[in-house]
Amino acid sequence: MNFDLTSEQVMIKKTIRQFAEEEVAPSAIERDRNKQFPLDIFKKLAEMGMMGLPFPEKYGGGGADTISFAIVTEELSKACGSTGITYSAHISLGGAPLNLFGTEEQKQNYLTPICTGESFGAFGLTEPNAGSDAGGTRTTAKEENGEFVINGNKCFITNVSYAQHLALTAITSEKDGKKEISAIIVPTNADGFTVIDNYEKMGLNSSNTTELVLEDVRVPVENLLGKRGEGFKQFLITLDGGRIGIGAMAVGIAQGAFEKALNYAKERKQFGKSISSFQVTQFKLADMAMKIELARNMVYKAAWLKDQGRPFSKEAAMCKLYASEICSEVTSQAVQIHGGYGYMKDYHVERMMRDAKLLEIGEGTSEVQRMVISRLIGC
Repeated sequence: MNFDLTSEQVMIKKTIRQFAEEEVAPSAIERDRNKQFPLDIFKKLAEMGMMGLPFPEKYGGGGADTISFAIVTEELSKACGSTGITYSAHISLGGAPLNLFGTEEQKQNYLTPICTGESFGAFGLTEPNAGSDAGGTRTTAKEENGEFVINGNKCFITNVSYAQHLALTAITSEKDGKKEISAIIVPTNADGFTVIDNYEKMGLNSSNTTELVLEDVRVPVENLLGKRGEGFKQFLITLDGGRIGIGAMAVGIAQGAFEKALNYAKERKQFGKSISSFQVTQFKLADMAMKIELARNMVYKAAWLKDQGRPFSKEAAMCKLYASEICSEVTSQAVQIHGGYGYMKDYHVERMMRDAKLLEIGEGTSEVQRMVISRLIGC
């Protein structure tokens, strides 16, 4: 059992860490305050070849593995959670289903712009009445004269304001109360396609989270992604990969908060000595370090299993569940160690604490992860 990163993974980690420290971290507070999407950062990531990192080179990708994707997501999230979730969704929700289920022509037309950074990746699954119950989809796609006519709403969709197209789920037929759910690629500039960007969020404020309204949106039947009626199965597979991204995000945010807390504890003096010399603080920091390391190992294991072509659904759910929950715990403790200063925006940790909460909700809530794990262990 080898826990060493490959030379390529080490190089990617070193490169992206330096980039995150120099380009992402310095303006993270300002972006959060102004709800400014990090477009310039992603233009630079595209120039570095990071936007298609785990996808085949023939489509403009980097041909790297899932562990490398997790490393990049972690390092970006450590500096700025909003940047991390934008990248994670771009790869795991936007690019992955096209790579997994698309025809050669679809990959050339739709995956290539994602890999080059010409378009952001996005995925339309969640609806106002279909969150944890994703099978409750109400968006419809009726076939007429060689086209799908799509009507419905999607909510909480990441990156669409900056995407040229996305795959979304819709009911393509219904018989005896049983829905046939398919995935369809839809251009965002199609007539009747409206993006509404007015959510007021708790955290991740500089990421793009939108509502979609589709009114008689017409696309060719050739835009069907994969086989008709397999949309439900496809998005479950897509979410498995996405959970690795959320786990990596959680590790990154937690690591960032831990480092802020450790540095502050060494500098802050109380009762004539640094608070890092008090056992109560030492134990907090020790527990934080331990839980982050455990979470990282779980993320890397799930990523490794995926790269080996082995079943990884259980491990993906476990790493997402554990990492997201310890991220909330670690960021809360980081605020506590900072005391009153932790409540102030200038010290970063309150932003990290707000950003952390979404990770227990997105890509399947903690409750859903426990349902998934229960089923996979044979309950």
